Amino acid sequence: MQSTRRLELGVGLFAVLGLGALLMLSMKVSNLSHIFAETGYLVTARFQNIGGLKVKSPVKMAGVRIGRVVAIQLDEQAYQALVTLEIEANYTKIPIDTKASIFTAGLLGEQYIGLKEGYEESYLTENGEIFITQPALVLEQLIGQFLLSFASPGQEAKP
Repeated sequence: MQSTRRLELGVGLFAVLGLGALLMLSMKVSNLSHIFAETGYLVTARFQNIGGLKVKSPVKMAGVRIGRVVAIQLDEQAYQALVTLEIEANYTKIPIDTKASIFTAGLLGEQYIGLKEGYEESYLTENGEIFITQPALVLEQLIGQFLLSFASPGQEAKP
């Protein structure tokens, strides 16, 4: 009687731990782990084209994830994409002349923002802006330009 009760408690504890591990794994996979992370500071960047960039896409510097995209809007005066980035609080020494580019992880992977450090001695702060940006490389446009260059030999392809 006592051994069956102990066995049931052991199985119950194992099931609870398994469900906890499954919950943690699902939060990691779905990028919901940021809910429990401390917040950082917001920075904006303007791009001519963001391609397939999405909210919650990572922001990386030297390959290290330092933040995420929290909002994407259209600036109706400049007709550019206004991207708001949340940089984690422990990354406070990012120079103000940092360059932001949109990259693709692998050939057809997700898009992310890569930051390349600048050389200024003053740093980005809350509500700062990254002024040097490089738009996303849109594969369809490149293929179109490539095919257009072969379609009419002797003439220049127009972008």
